[in-house]
Amino acid sequence: MPIPATTEHHPLQPFLPEGARVLMLGSFPPKRERWSMEFFYPNWINDMWRVMGVVFFGNRHHFEVEGSKRFDREQIINFCTSQGIALYDTASEVRRLKDNASDKFLEVITPTDIEALLAELPHCQAIVTTGQKATETIAERFGCAIPAVGSSTQLIIGTRTLRFWRMPSTSRAYPLALDKKAEVYRSMFEREGYTTK
Repeated sequence: MPIPATTEHHPLQPFLPEGARVLMLGSFPPKRERWSMEFFYPNWINDMWRVMGVVFFGNRHHFEVEGSKRFDREQIINFCTSQGIALYDTASEVRRLKDNASDKFLEVITPTDIEALLAELPHCQAIVTTGQKATETIAERFGCAIPAVGSSTQLIIGTRTLRFWRMPSTSRAYPLALDKKAEVYRSMFEREGYTTK
C-alpha cells in the first residue's frame, strides 16, 4: 500500500507591494531543488520572468543572471515593486500526488485566503491567474465563470468587484511559444493601464 504524500506549506510570504494594481496568482511553487532563486516562479525552466522581460523590456534575458542558470531576485523584486505587481499562489498548503511540479498532480489542501491578501491591496483592481489549476481554484472558491485564456470576467469578492484574468501558464509544458505567451500577457497589462515595451 503506498504511503500517503505529506502536505507542504507555502515556503514564501505573499509579495504585496504598496500600490499594487494587479495580484498575480500561480498554483504553488515547485520543490526547492528546482529553485534558481528565493522568489516566485523560481524554476529556471519556467518562463515567467522571460515573458516579463519581453513585455516590459523587449528582452527575454532581462531578468537572467548572465553566465548563471538563475534569475536576478533583487532586480525582479525592484521591478514588481515599481510596477505595482503583487504575487502569491492560490494554495497555501498542498499535497503532491507525484514527485514533480505538475499542477495535474497537485492536491490543494488549504486554499489561500484571497480576501486577506486583498485587504492588504486597496488599489488592486485585477486578479491574474497564471495557469489552469490556479484558475480553477479561484473559480471554485468564488463561484465565478472561468474566462478563456487571455480573457477576463467579473469577480466579486466581498464588497469589491475585480477583473479576473486567466493567462497561459509560463511552464514549458504549456504548448505555446514564449513570444506568443508574451503577447497575451502584454495585452492584459496594457488593458490594466501598464506601459509595456
